[in-house]
Amino acid sequence: MVKQLVDGSDFRSAREALYEAIEGEGLVVGNALPFSQMLERTGQASPYQEAEIVQFCSAGLARQMVGEDAGQIVFCPLAIAFYVTKANPSVVVMAYRAPGDESSAKVQAGALLGRLVERAARLAKLRW
Repeated sequence: MVKQLVDGSDFRSAREALYEAIEGEGLVVGNALPFSQMLERTGQASPYQEAEIVQFCSAGLARQMVGEDAGQIVFCPLAIAFYVTKANPSVVVMAYRAPGDESSAKVQAGALLGRLVERAARLAKLRW
């Protein structure tokens, strides 16, 4: 897992910034999972004030990944989570699963995820 802390922002700004970063790469958000709300429905205590997982896909990268190994379907769609914890409500955290570096497509996927998170973190500080 790779994490990026975003000081000086808030959840809403981070959300908008992440969507902008994804769309800026010519990609489309496929789904957004309201993770904190899902946990609240279980009735158990949640560490999150707010948490969401954003899923998206690059058709070209997906084609390359499964061309290398059909089992790499597990990386599609790509996902970035972002959250604010109750313990530290002034810091937004963006995180993603690192696909590894065992193949060209995994390296490209990792670079894409890193680029998106870095750009979103910079934009989030603008507090849209």
